[in-house]
Amino acid sequence: MRKEPDPEEAERKFGAHMSIAGGCDRAIHAAHAVPFRTVQLFTKNNNRWTGIPLSDEHARAFRSALDETGIVGPVAHTSYLINLASPDDVLWERSIGAMVDEVERCATLGIEDLVMHPGAHMGEGEAAGIDRVARGLNEVVCRTAGVGVRIDLETTAGQGTCLGHRFEHLGAILDRVDRPERFGVCADTCHIFAAGYPMGTPEEYHETIDRLDQSVSLGRLRLWHLNDSCRGLGSRVDRHAGIGVGEMGLEPFRNLLNDPRFRDLPMILETPKGKADGEDLDVRNARVLHQLVRPDRRSRGSRRR
Repeated sequence: MRKEPDPEEAERKFGAHMSIAGGCDRAIHAAHAVPFRTVQLFTKNNNRWTGIPLSDEHARAFRSALDETGIVGPVAHTSYLINLASPDDVLWERSIGAMVDEVERCATLGIEDLVMHPGAHMGEGEAAGIDRVARGLNEVVCRTAGVGVRIDLETTAGQGTCLGHRFEHLGAILDRVDRPERFGVCADTCHIFAAGYPMGTPEEYHETIDRLDQSVSLGRLRLWHLNDSCRGLGSRVDRHAGIGVGEMGLEPFRNLLNDPRFRDLPMILETPKGKADGEDLDVRNARVLHQLVRPDRRSRGSRRR
C-alpha cells in the first residue's frame, strides 16, 4: 500500500530521477508512488543523439499524469553525449543541434527546467572551453527564441577535462551568454564535495554556499541534486552514493535541508536504485531526507545564525 506523506513533509519538493521506459509519463507515476512531490527525467534515451519525436499523445499523457498525481515542477536532464565545450567543430555543432532538440522536447511536455553539464574542453584549456560553451549556448537560445525553457548549468566533480568543478566556471559562462534570463544553475552535492568544497560543519557549509553565491548568485539557483559521494573530498570522481552512506555522511545534507534559502527549491535524488533489506532505495533515501529536516523548519524555515 502506498504510504501517504505527512502534510508537513509533503511541502518539501523532494524527488528523484526516474526512468521513462514505456513513456515519459511513467516517470511521473513512479515518483508519485514513493511518494515524491517532483521528478527528474530524460525526455529520450540519454545515450543517443536523437529520440523518438514526441507526439501530441505523448504530451497529453505526460500532462495528465501531472494532473492525476499532483507532481509539480518536473525537471529534465540532457543527454550525456552533448559537449558544448568540445574543440571539435563537428561534435560542437552536433551538440548544439542536440541541445536545441532537448529544449524543444521540454517545451512540448511543458517542462520549464533543463539541466546540462557544461562539457569537457578535451585539452584545449578551461578558458577556451568556457568560451566554446557560451557561444554554443547563445546559438541554442537563438534557435529556440520564444521558448520558455530555462537551461540550468550543473556543478560537476571535475573528472578529466570537465568544466564546472569550480563555481567560477559557471559564473564565467553565465557572464558571456546573451540572454541570461534563459539560464540557471543546478547544484549537485556529490559533485561539489568531490570537487573539493566541504559542507560538513556549519562553518564549512556556509563558506561553500557563500562561494557559490559570489560566483553565480544564489538567485540563479533553480534546483539541487542530492547525492552522497563514493569518493573523498577533492577526489574529482563522480560516483554517487545513497544519502549518508558515502564519504559525505549526513551532516552536509542536514545543513542544506535546514537552510531556509533553499526550502522551496526542487531537491532531486540521483542515488543508486534497487532494494536493501527489502526496502526500495528511493523510499529509504526519501525517509532519510525527511528525518534530517528539523521539526521547527518544516513549516516556517530556519534563520542563519
